[in-house]
Amino acid sequence: MTPTPARNRADACPGALRTHAAADGRLARVRVPGGLLTADQCRVLAAAARDLGDAALELTSRGNLQLRGLLDGAEGELGARLADTGLLPSETHETARNVLASALTGRSGGLVDVRPWVRAFDTGLCGDPSLAALPGRFLVAFDDGRGDVAGQGADVALRALGPGSAALLLAGHDSGLRADHAGAVDLALAASRAFVAERAAQGGTAWRLGELADGPARVAATLGDPVPVRIAPAPPLPAGPAGAVHQDDGRTALTAVVPLGRLTTDQALLLADLSRGELQLTPWRSVVVPDLPDASATATLTAAGLVLDPGSAWLQVTSCAGRPGCANSLADVRADVVRAVTAGALPAGGTRQHWVGCARRCGRPAGPVLDVVATGDGYLITNGT
Repeated sequence: MTPTPARNRADACPGALRTHAAADGRLARVRVPGGLLTADQCRVLAAAARDLGDAALELTSRGNLQLRGLLDGAEGELGARLADTGLLPSETHETARNVLASALTGRSGGLVDVRPWVRAFDTGLCGDPSLAALPGRFLVAFDDGRGDVAGQGADVALRALGPGSAALLLAGHDSGLRADHAGAVDLALAASRAFVAERAAQGGTAWRLGELADGPARVAATLGDPVPVRIAPAPPLPAGPAGAVHQDDGRTALTAVVPLGRLTTDQALLLADLSRGELQLTPWRSVVVPDLPDASATATLTAAGLVLDPGSAWLQVTSCAGRPGCANSLADVRADVVRAVTAGALPAGGTRQHWVGCARRCGRPAGPVLDVVATGDGYLITNGT
């Protein structure tokens, strides 16, 4: 694997306590490992967005949440609110808690419920001082065998292979290392520690495992003996499904896509009120409301502006923040996307696409996607090159 050229600056991913100065105020990013969020936590986040920010929550491509428009100094109040509800278990590790989990795991499909893996990994990460050195771009994924998050570009991933075995993926490729389910989390933690050590040995500037010279091979070599037969890389999957899914226990889960990932306070409170205790945020900027008796809440969610139609154009388009939130943007990207979707005028026949305000292409999802890039004089459509 050819490494990315050396980084010339430290990773500055924002967190809840270390915010980013955007054009519309401070931006905070709240890590939600596995996207697993209680109804009470959702209410606390909605209240924080209303009281401290611009009254909206942004869903990210890693299943995390952002608050925008914060005033200088709001980090202290935000951090206290998050800590009180369990969303900030470690101030030193907060930006390292980037963890994806299969959507609907333990409820519909999959070979194993990976929610316990998520919680055990997060506890182990926060309890290990050495892992506070993980860059904010480092990503871990736990895939229950369905393949939905194994292809999301995680640095370290576990993919269930059956009721008793999981494969360790490093930078998207099978390391050949295996663990039983009881030892899976320990293997993922060991791989994360090995990355920290190898990163330090190579200068300490890399943000991702794939940026290190022979990074995956060097990490794997410290962990054990590989098996002779390896699984093929998991391809990135497009946006997850929207609408109703029948759970294995006979109940119903509703997956609501949030247009452009911007969740209003009222929408967040509605999701919390409908929830039977737990919500799950997905990397496709949607929210799963599980354990419902039926799909009757579909109309309520749709009336609130959330999308449950699997054929909607909103499942095909994402965007960066654009103006006025980003000083680098050459256009009000979100407003332009809304006009295009409303008019049925998405370019390229409505194929999967990501609209951005500049060539940095912030927020670009994994997998095949066209880039619609603002130029200051319209938009340029590219295939990512």
